Amino acid sequence: MAVVRALDRPLIFLGAPGAGKGTQARLLAERLGVPQVSTGDMFRDHAARGTELGRQAKAVMERGELVSDDIVVGMVSERIRRADCAGGFILDGFPRTRVQAERLESLLAETGWPGALAVNLAVGYTDLLRRLTGRRTCAVCGEIYNIYNRPPKTEGRCDRDGGELKHRADDREEVIRERLNAYEQETRPLVEFYRQRGSLAEVPGEGNADELSARLLDVVRSAQAAGAGR
Repeated sequence: MAVVRALDRPLIFLGAPGAGKGTQARLLAERLGVPQVSTGDMFRDHAARGTELGRQAKAVMERGELVSDDIVVGMVSERIRRADCAGGFILDGFPRTRVQAERLESLLAETGWPGALAVNLAVGYTDLLRRLTGRRTCAVCGEIYNIYNRPPKTEGRCDRDGGELKHRADDREEVIRERLNAYEQETRPLVEFYRQRGSLAEVPGEGNADELSARLLDVVRSAQAAGAGR
């Protein structure tokens, strides 16, 4: 029996730290009824199941080193072959480099998917600083707020469960500047990688989360319609 796909190809969100990639991946995945394939979730899942990949990743992270491409790609390969990904999926946190993007292209071909559609959330530098320095995360459920444009109803407390809102250590301005510089050097070249393949959608990242989510849904549906017409 043929699988009805909500997406005709996988989605990737690109953009600088603070652009809203994780939030928008979650919202769009919910609206489309497809899984959000997050590298963080995969690490936790493999660690909890005690898989060989999980043990390798844990050992690397405990040494304070970056997890190798082989381990990450292995986890992505295992995840996207599961039944819930048959109708489409959204990658969150992968790929981060051109090498990973090239590995992903090969992996998608192996699993019968066309190349991914990369959506670049374009946000200005000043706005990124404001978003990140104002970000607060619930210690219980992980919900994200911003003291400037999405404050909680009660200061310092999550609207959902009353959990304490934490200011991440890496959301200090001096750390943020380093993260943005690292993004420009390592991850931004992915924008050109997908642009050269005709697989890039540029989306302005301003506005609140719901407005951006609606904009993204329109872009994805337009891209699918264009693909179907070819």
